[in-house]
Amino acid sequence: MIILKIVYDGLKHGNIYDFVKKLDYPSEHISEFVNNNEEIILIIKTVGFGELSQEARDFLIKYSHLVIGVASSGNKNYGSNYAKAGDVASKDFGIPLIMKFEGRGFTEDIKKLNKWLKNYNKSGVNMGVNCSLDDKYKNFVNDKNKFCNDTSIPHWIILNNQIIDEEGNIKDLNKDLEALDSYLSEEIKPKLKRFESLSDKLKFLINNEYYEEEFLKLYSYSQIKEIYKIAYDYNFNFNSFMSAYKFYKDYSLKTRDKKNYLETYEDRLVINALYHASGDFELAKKLISNLIRQNFTPATPTLLNSGLKKRGEFVSCFLLEAGDSLNDISRIIEFTMQLSKIGGGVSINLSNLRAKGESIKGIANACKGVIGVAKILDYVSRYADQMGHRLGAVAIYLSAHHADILDFLNSKKLNADDDVRLKTLSLGVVVSDKMISLAKNNKMMALFYPHSIYKKYKMNFADVSVDMDKWYDILVNDSDIDKKFINPRNLLEMIAQLQGESGYPYIMFCDNANKQNTSSGKIKFSNLCTEILQPSLTSHYAPYDQRDKDIIGMDISCNLSSGHMGNMIKNKNIKETVFLAMELMNSVSEKSNIHYVPGVCKANRLNRSVGFGMMGHHSFLAENMIEFGSDENLELIDVFFNAVNYYSLLHSNLKAKKTGKKFFQFELSTYASGEYFTNRKAILPTFPKIKDIFKDIELPTDKDWQELRKSVIKYGLWNSHRLAIAPNGSIGYVMSTTSSLTPIKQLVEERTYGNSKTYFPAPYLSDVSFMYQTAYQIDKFKLINVIAVAQKHIDQGISLELCINSDMNTRELQKIYLYAHHKGIKTLYYTRTRKLKLSECEACSI
Repeated sequence: MIILKIVYDGLKHGNIYDFVKKLDYPSEHISEFVNNNEEIILIIKTVGFGELSQEARDFLIKYSHLVIGVASSGNKNYGSNYAKAGDVASKDFGIPLIMKFEGRGFTEDIKKLNKWLKNYNKSGVNMGVNCSLDDKYKNFVNDKNKFCNDTSIPHWIILNNQIIDEEGNIKDLNKDLEALDSYLSEEIKPKLKRFESLSDKLKFLINNEYYEEEFLKLYSYSQIKEIYKIAYDYNFNFNSFMSAYKFYKDYSLKTRDKKNYLETYEDRLVINALYHASGDFELAKKLISNLIRQNFTPATPTLLNSGLKKRGEFVSCFLLEAGDSLNDISRIIEFTMQLSKIGGGVSINLSNLRAKGESIKGIANACKGVIGVAKILDYVSRYADQMGHRLGAVAIYLSAHHADILDFLNSKKLNADDDVRLKTLSLGVVVSDKMISLAKNNKMMALFYPHSIYKKYKMNFADVSVDMDKWYDILVNDSDIDKKFINPRNLLEMIAQLQGESGYPYIMFCDNANKQNTSSGKIKFSNLCTEILQPSLTSHYAPYDQRDKDIIGMDISCNLSSGHMGNMIKNKNIKETVFLAMELMNSVSEKSNIHYVPGVCKANRLNRSVGFGMMGHHSFLAENMIEFGSDENLELIDVFFNAVNYYSLLHSNLKAKKTGKKFFQFELSTYASGEYFTNRKAILPTFPKIKDIFKDIELPTDKDWQELRKSVIKYGLWNSHRLAIAPNGSIGYVMSTTSSLTPIKQLVEERTYGNSKTYFPAPYLSDVSFMYQTAYQIDKFKLINVIAVAQKHIDQGISLELCINSDMNTRELQKIYLYAHHKGIKTLYYTRTRKLKLSECEACSI
């Protein structure tokens, strides 16, 4: 085996550094080179007008005999001078030019160079210091031609990449629209299958089993034609390259050989409207009018699968609660595999499981603890993927009072042993008010062994651990309950340290969630994105030959859609948008039947829970010159979400009144008692700018709230849960807006898809760039204030991702946790850490 080393020019922590670190070989900066007679691949930057840097030239004068090839970085905007340093090095020093690449390189560049190096390494031919340059060149010329003549990167990708220069700074935002035009004219238009008439199109799609026929039979042909006409008459245009690219790549129906597109954006929305209106022509017209104006969008699985003959599920996010018996654990593993197989994201509460060392059938120290089960889930989530297209995504939650909590967290440490390391699972910790109180008072905290509690009190630990204000002192003072003690401050420190390393664990403040809980059951954990907060009931499963003895509890499915905050306000359409989103989500609930997970199926049938979310907050602020976190921003959020909450309640109440059906155990809810409506009243704008924003928009009055209270108490609600704000990153690109309520992460967001990178400029960036601060720059306390105001009106949760710089210490991060808890925040999602460099590569200046 030949020893290869990569030596790189440029900044020690710049674009070339990022490129080099993705290669599978040891590397050194050119200024730190130590000559051990290894063979060298030299990776260099281009300076001036196509020149070698002086440092690279000096290096080659001294060590060119060791260099077997050179790769050069550059910017295609510079035309013939693109990465010309590679040509200069090849010509002046007789070294083969392997490849050229832009900026930090595409994934394809990394793969090709790694493959080239491995092939060279496998050849067994020593082309080092004893080999002539002519021999070197002969061996490399074929590979060089493969790289340098490569034309696989499409023109639209190249144009989109020219938004920024090779140092990552914004150069020309107009390139995004050029990329959009190129993509639509060169890729979509030639490959979009054409038909003589709409009738011919529908016949083709039905006869070839692309579309279901049943839902179309509910309408006359003239009605279907009118729905298509409404969509196309709007003359919709994508606002960015990324929005069109994302739609046609991930959502548009294609022929089975993937060579042609069968749907435009209008077509996909029409099918969603027709399918979920279920034959109600007037409803279908309202749906398509709002969908094409992008007032709201269905969630990804709904938008993608509606109306298709061979489709996936309409929902793709599930929450399961594990029981403690081997039968329970086996079924949870089975359910996880089944849901992972369809591309679902699964969250599992493991708090009921016995801790390591607990007894099994009276045998002490027999239990292997939570980590043993977690390791199995870690493996099966990778094994049972969506036919190789998409890995399963699984999160596991554990109470901070569980005796295995330290082992649980240690599984995500960078230096964790392979026997305990959880490679792909996401972790979530359920934190109680009691833990926060003990940490504030610097008192030791008990960790409990769940099986000892079950033996004494016949209570599942998942139920006990979210009610620690009641149970903690009882359990601490009970000598029959096994326990150990730790310092809760050390636990918070460990959580903060792990979040800096891995982004995990998620945090759920269970008492904050349950203080606002409208149902009689307890909320015990959350989902993969931490916005779903609903009560669950543990299922208990009998042996496989005694299915009739199964006790089916209540698990959770996430049935979502998202409004576009800016469009809803600008189109003066808050009420109708909320009503239509609720109609569509109710349709999804009624048409979903996850029969192979009985707890999910049962809860969906009884509760019909949905989650209407929101996107476009930050872009709307920028467009209207409102500072993120300002008093005006807080009032905007308060007024807007008060209206959204009211109209979602009104719709659910009208549905219950019409059908005579209420969600399961409505009579035990705070809606039925009227408690929920305490302090619910009109919230009207006072700032002149906010008054102007809501001009001519119907907002609920005090009288409206009072009448709704009476009607809800009398007739009930159709849905147990209505509102939940997900991160919605993917669908946000299609909607050409910013994600959720949180700030943008970059002015120009970078995404890698397959062999290319794409860039998504923040909306209105060329006009109002000065109004944008990124999530890394914004005061985290102001961010929490914004989320806290919205949370007053949201019955479930809000996905709150923290973006911090690498110089933030764990003490500062813990202050953010405590402030979030104090403000009533229910969950904290992933913590994203940005490593600070001498020269930032983020696209952050215009």
